[in-house]
Amino acid sequence: MMKRRVFWSILGVALTVLLASLVLIVGVLHGYFQDRVVQELAQATAYVAHGVENEGMGYLTEDLPGDDRVTWVAADGTVLFDNWENAAELKDHADREEIRTAMQLGHGSAVRYSQTLAQSTLYYALRLTDGSVLRLATTQYSVWMLVLQALQPVAAVILLALCLALWLAGRLSRQLVAPINAIDPGHLEEQDTYDELAPIVGKIRSQNQQIQQQLEDLRRQREEFDSITEHMSEGLLVIDQETRVLSFNAAALRLLHTGSRAEVGESVLALNREAGFRRCVEEALSGRRWEELLERGDACCRIFANPVEQNGVLAGAVLILVDVTEQERRETLRREFAANVSHELKTPLTSILGTAEILRDGLVQPADISHFAGNIHREAQRLIGLVNDIIEISRLDEGGPTAEWVPVNLRQVAESVAEQLAPAAEKKHVSVTITGDCDFIRGVPQIVEEVIYNLCDNAIAYNRPGGSVRITLSRSAEGQQVAVSDTGIGISQEMQGRVFERFYRVDKSHSSGGTGLGLSIVKHGIAYLGGRVELESELGKGSTFTLTFPASHS
Repeated sequence: MMKRRVFWSILGVALTVLLASLVLIVGVLHGYFQDRVVQELAQATAYVAHGVENEGMGYLTEDLPGDDRVTWVAADGTVLFDNWENAAELKDHADREEIRTAMQLGHGSAVRYSQTLAQSTLYYALRLTDGSVLRLATTQYSVWMLVLQALQPVAAVILLALCLALWLAGRLSRQLVAPINAIDPGHLEEQDTYDELAPIVGKIRSQNQQIQQQLEDLRRQREEFDSITEHMSEGLLVIDQETRVLSFNAAALRLLHTGSRAEVGESVLALNREAGFRRCVEEALSGRRWEELLERGDACCRIFANPVEQNGVLAGAVLILVDVTEQERRETLRREFAANVSHELKTPLTSILGTAEILRDGLVQPADISHFAGNIHREAQRLIGLVNDIIEISRLDEGGPTAEWVPVNLRQVAESVAEQLAPAAEKKHVSVTITGDCDFIRGVPQIVEEVIYNLCDNAIAYNRPGGSVRITLSRSAEGQQVAVSDTGIGISQEMQGRVFERFYRVDKSHSSGGTGLGLSIVKHGIAYLGGRVELESELGKGSTFTLTFPASHS
């Protein structure tokens, strides 16, 4: 690179001098020839003017000397004669610069682009004794004309100078760079360089000694550190202020589920891009101790991030990673079991038990016995529905029913579901409509009906009085679609990701005693059928659940 720069620098200087010289020479020649042309044109004009003064128009009609253009203009600007053009067709020339100057001072000249001649022309005008003006015009020599006339010798000079410049530039650049390229940092004692390189060689020698000592110290420290950390079950990451990895062990990569081997010096954020991990790094590098739980699939890892200071200045951070998968799994199962079972089973059982105790103790009037018996019957049905839903989800988890897959008419299924839910819709003053049509699908009729039924049941239960439920059937490139839209309470953005969880309810006040498993059955059922369910909702404006069934040929 340095040799190239030196070469181009020398070559650039040589070419610059050459071009500057050519420009100067051409400029001087152009000025010289221009002055000569003006002098010759003035002499020719005086010669022709003398003839006109003595012989008048007769002189101009004879053969004129030279090839210049001759124009005779009267004192009022009228063209009396022109040897190149018809004088009668030429415009008034009183406004021409050279003629106007000649009328005032006796002579004048100008250079301009002539529309008549279609080229740059030099004019010289001379006033006669009768007040008229005689003007001669000749083509002006341009710089490019001079260059073209001398093109062959100029090209030869340029080519010769260019070859010489290339040779000199290459030779000088090699001579300058050769001693520098010959320096061997590992054998400086054997180097023979010119005096100007002595300071550089001395600095390199000193730096080599320091680097060797530092490398030896680092190697020893690294071996000690690796022997300690590699046998740890906990992960260890040491980073600097710029998030660069200074040290790590194999356990850290395993707990972060890193697919590639980490490299010292790369950003620790490249090992894991989860928000929790990034937050740990940011908080620790801000000087605060932080703790975060990372979950990926069934694995859980707890990170403890601590800032590291040197002389009161933040120098980096240390991250300790601990595998807590089993602990978190046991805790999650315990919480889910306690919350779901106790909540879903305790309420109806308590109601049944309380009503039975009242009946047992004879505290109920004979006329009220049927009412309390109805409560027991209703809560028992709720328990049965809950148990059936749990059984249904378990069956779907284990591969679904063993029923045969047959063509299913989605329009008929939707109409059947609407008829079954008509009493519930009428009770809440909700209208149910079915629009559109679609093709048959292949599936298990029982599962298809359960999926659509649960969506419509939720749409009625979470609707407002006087609202509506619309079942829309359509065809798409991906298959057949059934969309269930309501005008109910809607689902907030943060809750939309949880509505398909088991026992999760968006608003228990509108649940009408449901089990909280309806949408979970929808999710598992449509997945079993090879389709998918999508949700679009806005709080207070209703929701739309869209089922996409694969085409029948699938």
